[in-house]
Amino acid sequence: MIQYHCLNPISERGLELFSKDYQKADQLEGVQAVLVRSADMKEMEIPASVRAIARAGAGVNNIPLDKCSEKGIVVFNTPGANANGVKELVLAGMLLASRDIVGGIEWVERNEDLEDIGKVAEKKKKEFAGCEISGKKLGIIGLGAIGALVANAATHLGMEVYGYDPYISIDAAWNLSRSIHHARSLEEIYSQCDYITIHVPLVDDTRKMINKASISQMKDGVVILNLARDLLVDEEALVEALENGKVKKYVTDFANPVVAGVKNTLVTPHLGASTEESEENCAVMAVKELRDFMENGNIKNSVNFPECNMGICVAAGRVAITHENVPKMISQVANTLGNAGINIADLTNKSRGSNAYTLVDVEAPVPQDILVQLAEIPGVTSVRAVK
Repeated sequence: MIQYHCLNPISERGLELFSKDYQKADQLEGVQAVLVRSADMKEMEIPASVRAIARAGAGVNNIPLDKCSEKGIVVFNTPGANANGVKELVLAGMLLASRDIVGGIEWVERNEDLEDIGKVAEKKKKEFAGCEISGKKLGIIGLGAIGALVANAATHLGMEVYGYDPYISIDAAWNLSRSIHHARSLEEIYSQCDYITIHVPLVDDTRKMINKASISQMKDGVVILNLARDLLVDEEALVEALENGKVKKYVTDFANPVVAGVKNTLVTPHLGASTEESEENCAVMAVKELRDFMENGNIKNSVNFPECNMGICVAAGRVAITHENVPKMISQVANTLGNAGINIADLTNKSRGSNAYTLVDVEAPVPQDILVQLAEIPGVTSVRAVK
């Protein structure tokens, strides 16, 4: 029986995909798989029994990846599962920033007792008029699952779309509308666009990428949208740009003391993926990833280990080994199995940075003492008999 634990509420649409061979546990201790959304795992003591963690969402900054890699724990995420929910909030953010819809609604609420509110509203409406987004230039930084959806949708709204992503995948490129202008640099996005939206992961190179220097290159009256990660923007510099009029509006999905209540900001409480559909999609993808890993040893959408797929095992057994990406590892594994009289039917070895993963199909079941010998090979971080 494989036990799993949910650190956050996970949609039943996903959990119902677990077979009778899985059991939900009330505590973390002793489980083999973990499902998480926003719970902070960085200070948690992760039990030695854990083999996989699935984040029902894209960002994994709440998971200690280095610690997991050292223990041979494969960390999955669900890229693209919540993309449509975020895309729709980006579009809503652009519209709300362009026309002062929120200000107009609040004015009506404050003056609801006026007997002639209709006549007064006709005189006041010019204060909330704003502009249309059709014909404006939208710059998208990052053309992954979310950025590509935003780009295509914006073209249908009549916007001229500029996209920048030096690491764009072939699949993402194929999914983009032909009308999208591929910017060659961030400077081109900054200097040309009326609206700029960010859709990149938070890494050292992107931390505070929107800062005083980059804002100075932007058009006066630019609208900036950040529904990716709050630390992508130097918000102190952004607030200063709002106050001096360089930036017209700032739309962010991350409430914090720096931006909450600041004039010309639209701050939502992390609503990007908080739709019923997004939560269901993420849960379904996360459970499918966990099941394929636990039952077949296959890895898809891991953020710390390489992709690896050997399908369903048809041999007598399969062993999954996580290890450091070092020389002579495969020969040591083969020798250990060979010395035990176990013949290898098939083998796949993949690497990702300093981490590597090996799946071995064998022609006889691997006894526990041989699994222990494999685990004792220097550089091996975990060993598991899949079948």
